Amino acid sequence: MSTISKKTCLAMAVGVGLVALAACGSSGDGGSGDSRTVTLVSHDSWAVSKNVLKDFEKESGYKVKVLEDGDAGQAVNKAILSKGNPQGDVFFGVDNTLLSRALDNDVFASYEAKGLDKVKKAYQLDAGKHRVTPVDTGDICVNYDKKYFEQHKLTPPSSFADLAEPAYRNLLVTENAATSSPGLGFVLGSAARYGDDGWQGYWKKLVANGVKVVDGWDQAYNEEFSGSAGGKKAGGDRPLVVSYASSPPAEAIYADPQPKTSPVGVATGTCFRQVEFAGLLDGAKNEKGGQALLDFLISKEFQQDMPLNMFVDPVTEDATAPADYTKYAVRVDDPETLSPRKIADNRDSWVKSWTSLVRK
Repeated sequence: MSTISKKTCLAMAVGVGLVALAACGSSGDGGSGDSRTVTLVSHDSWAVSKNVLKDFEKESGYKVKVLEDGDAGQAVNKAILSKGNPQGDVFFGVDNTLLSRALDNDVFASYEAKGLDKVKKAYQLDAGKHRVTPVDTGDICVNYDKKYFEQHKLTPPSSFADLAEPAYRNLLVTENAATSSPGLGFVLGSAARYGDDGWQGYWKKLVANGVKVVDGWDQAYNEEFSGSAGGKKAGGDRPLVVSYASSPPAEAIYADPQPKTSPVGVATGTCFRQVEFAGLLDGAKNEKGGQALLDFLISKEFQQDMPLNMFVDPVTEDATAPADYTKYAVRVDDPETLSPRKIADNRDSWVKSWTSLVRK
């Protein structure tokens, strides 16, 4: 939710300017101290169509300022360090892999967003306390470069186990689990698949099979991965990358001409379900503006705008993804999952163990 998370850079790399990109920088002058300005702190993948954002600003009377703060993992860490004196009013982009860290550090103030009753219950992981509001969902999965596997007459991997096979040696690139949410999600997926006693042995096999680790998603997908438009331009030579199930529609929709099928495939047996949240930051200078912005994030207008901007799925029951998105999207019927409590109890020790295995 990944997240796929998260993704705007993906569309940028294809070379077509999104109308949404105007919203990725500052959308107004002044800071949160201005009562008519509401500041959203987010990871780098935040995007919204210009007309949708204008509708919110016109109806609410608030001007939106956006502060992008790196990969989701980095952004969450900064939010924790600045708790009580936050950079903005609302934080968007904490997902289920990092949620307990933010909640345990009291980053958010409680607020029950209007329209929460339309959000599917399965995504309300802080039900009752309302410190965060579910905004989107998606699946962190290994993507593959279809052309590479066709040219090499090699069957693409379809499972975690396949990735450790000699046929895929030196083909996979993933993100650092200590700093990147898709990287962490992939580790959690392996833990869900192989259990407490088996996931480290699995990663030893991946290391022996030449897995490459880079800092974040943008570097992995847009520089190292041979199947993305950005990766092709950068000379990427890894035909397997940890990204999202929503990467195929992004690559197809923003290509010119638009292909019949996406050049990117998804190994559906490698997926981990991600849910992203937003929350009112404790100590927000514009609390009412932040509440209005949270209401907006689960409105039907915003929810239906997300898929073609951030390449994630809506979480509300009344929203439907656009046809262009569903045409190329890959359905993942049985992703790996872990309970928030399981993640909270083990995440830090798992990341520490993973680091000792992989980042030698």
